[in-house]
Amino acid sequence: MTDFSQRVESVSISGIREVFEAAGADAINLGLGQPDFPTPEHARQAAVDAIRSGKADAYTGNKGTEGLRQAIAAKHERDQGVAVDPGDVIATAGGSEALHLVMEAHVDPGEEVIFPDPGFVSYDALTRIAGGEPKPVPLRDDLTLDPAVVEEAITDDTAAFVVNSPGNPTGAVSDEEDVRAFARIADEHDVLCVSDEVYEHFVFDGDHHSPMQYAESDNVVVVNACSKTYSMTGWRLGWVTASNPRIERMLRVHQYVQACASAPAQFAAEAALSGPQDVVGEMTDAFERRRDLIVEGLTDIGLDLPTPEGAFYAMPRVPEGFVDECIERGVVIVPGEAFGDHGAGYARLSYATDEDTLREALDIMADAYDAVV
Repeated sequence: MTDFSQRVESVSISGIREVFEAAGADAINLGLGQPDFPTPEHARQAAVDAIRSGKADAYTGNKGTEGLRQAIAAKHERDQGVAVDPGDVIATAGGSEALHLVMEAHVDPGEEVIFPDPGFVSYDALTRIAGGEPKPVPLRDDLTLDPAVVEEAITDDTAAFVVNSPGNPTGAVSDEEDVRAFARIADEHDVLCVSDEVYEHFVFDGDHHSPMQYAESDNVVVVNACSKTYSMTGWRLGWVTASNPRIERMLRVHQYVQACASAPAQFAAEAALSGPQDVVGEMTDAFERRRDLIVEGLTDIGLDLPTPEGAFYAMPRVPEGFVDECIERGVVIVPGEAFGDHGAGYARLSYATDEDTLREALDIMADAYDAVV
């Protein structure tokens, strides 16, 4: 048999997917980060219109349609107060491809990428696929990333560090002081800051801040997507925003692995970004209510957790055997070690489902807790 590349051999199947595949068909799935709201109707209709008119039949430009890139630039002006040239945007097949482009364009074999641990599973895997060396760093007790820890981890071999706020799997939100510090670190150390802002609109306490608002150099790359904000996970439409030299290097990768993002999805995303935004506020309010329900319920069970300030995840400390007992009883949650070594002793659960289902899950988790303590 032909040998496989060591880059791929070093990567495992996502622990999130392993748990999901092992669950029964009737299980309550709190393992996947997928909003339970419909895609906004005006976004769906834009895709339908593009298909029926024939506009979606052909390749778009490699970077995406002009209309979508203008909508993304306008979104950054609206939400971050930062002027972005539409030419400095690439529409991608979800945030996942955007992260892949960043790593492939900026990480040489043996170079280090610093990222939070516990953190989103793709950071480690995509670093390895690019030939880089993962360098996970632990979080504070409140599960936020400490700029001092990031700065201390930087060496001459560091290519980039990743910031994710609001965070997956933690639900933690970095405050303005920390985000300003991340921007300063990128400037002073001349190292790339990769800011994953996929959950930016789901902030319950305080505000979302982006390093792109504070950096004085071009050392910030922002990754985002419509997947969570507009409940468009299946549409696979994300983007990356950066300085033009960085965009042009990422484009060299994108044009060969993807050519362009799905045309119907691009028209839907343009409509979502440019149209009414009330649906985003409604989803945020619903997630905040669910956050309060899940925090109160987990605390009543006897679990300890910092109150998540954003996204739609909670990450309590759990006793040994708790995750397996929950899954055995029909509630799917993900062991913390799926998100890094420092996730051991935690579990991640998503509250992106309705309140009645969450109450049922909490009752089952209470029984699971009693069975293992």
